[in-house]
Amino acid sequence: MNEAYNNLITRRTVRSFEPGPVPEEKLEAVLKAGTYAPTARGRQSPLIVAVENADDIALMEELNIRIKGADKKTFYGAPAVIVVFADPNARNGEYDAALVAGNILNAAHAVGLGACWVSMAKEAFETEEGKALKKKWGIASSWVGVAHCLIGVPAGPLPEADPRKPDYIVRIK
Repeated sequence: MNEAYNNLITRRTVRSFEPGPVPEEKLEAVLKAGTYAPTARGRQSPLIVAVENADDIALMEELNIRIKGADKKTFYGAPAVIVVFADPNARNGEYDAALVAGNILNAAHAVGLGACWVSMAKEAFETEEGKALKKKWGIASSWVGVAHCLIGVPAGPLPEADPRKPDYIVRIK
């Protein structure tokens, strides 16, 4: 199979990152790939926000911990978080944003970075602190958080894939 297919089936969730910034050219490539995700009617409705500010990342993580009721860190030391927002006025906005996040995760793997989708972006950006972050970043309060995509250099080898469940695919002919 070709390289693109191989990247799709070898990508894994990374939950341990090397300290230090993400190499700029790799982050730019990941962001660009996000902009080429399929969107309903080609409208490109999502908004992609790349956050490398450690204080803002720490606040997003704290919101995520609070919302999940977690007792441990949930952003795993990622030096960058790409937040994907949905346009609340787009009929398929959240679906479009999910596809953008998928492209971001796959592109990160393709350029040698690790990535992890962390949920609860919607709930995090509905809090007063989340709304304040959007305001600080110059983003209208109406945008809906869909995904926190953690990005960084993996701190070790990628994990092995879990076996695929036997009833994952149903074929109708």
